[in-house]
Amino acid sequence: MKMRVGFGYDVHQLAEGRELWLGGVKIGHTLGLLGHSDADVLIHAICDALLGAAGLRDIGYHFPDNNTEYKGIDSKILLARCATLLSENGWAIENIDTTVCAEQPKINSHILQMQLAMAQILNLPVGDISIKATTNERLGFVGREEGIAAYAVALLKKE
Repeated sequence: MKMRVGFGYDVHQLAEGRELWLGGVKIGHTLGLLGHSDADVLIHAICDALLGAAGLRDIGYHFPDNNTEYKGIDSKILLARCATLLSENGWAIENIDTTVCAEQPKINSHILQMQLAMAQILNLPVGDISIKATTNERLGFVGREEGIAAYAVALLKKE
């Protein structure tokens, strides 16, 4: 059986007048993430990890930010399309491990809801999607609450 690992990273700036979406879940906060889509950094990092493991380039290649079709798009749709690309290329997801880096808001109480949302889209057991949260100890753009970053790794197997 062939197995491959992929890594993903994304970052978006926090801004007024935007909703905050993380892991497919709307989180109440005074600021949201700025981007062409809904700017869900967690889903974007996962998409890159999945696509990278399958050798299918990256999220920007498949869903470019200069294409109006993706303006304001729900990132759960992008995740579903990535899952379809994997399946069409004979890949199955074994597991996903992620870390969200944010000073505020605290997301621990939302993690199960995020896992459930993404597990449903990816047709995975909830336990196969790990989401961890950390701060940047007030250092850098994350520490200054200017943005949120997310990291993801994914393990795929050839079906």
